[in-house]
Amino acid sequence: MTDSSIPSVTVADLPDPLPAELVVLDVREPDEWSSGHVSGATHIPLGTLPDRVGELDPQTPTVVMCHLGGRSARATAWLSQQGYHVVNLEGGIEAWHAAGRPVTTA
Repeated sequence: MTDSSIPSVTVADLPDPLPAELVVLDVREPDEWSSGHVSGATHIPLGTLPDRVGELDPQTPTVVMCHLGGRSARATAWLSQQGYHVVNLEGGIEAWHAAGRPVTTA
């Protein structure tokens, strides 16, 4: 999704390693999460986000990711409307992998 109204970043825009104060929110489904995710990420599937939004701090910078960027763009747009400090990761976990960034299954 390339809607210019949705704040977005690329993997190259993110420091390596990620700063401790940055939250990575993964909105993929549990089976996708289990196959590999960013270490330390918060997992809230997109469908449960409205019920679990209270688990996030609206003031903490948050990068939202999914598989390719579509679901995370929707989550980013919604969270931004709720007053959260969020950006969408363009290309999702696929772009993360392509950039050689590490993932974990733990």
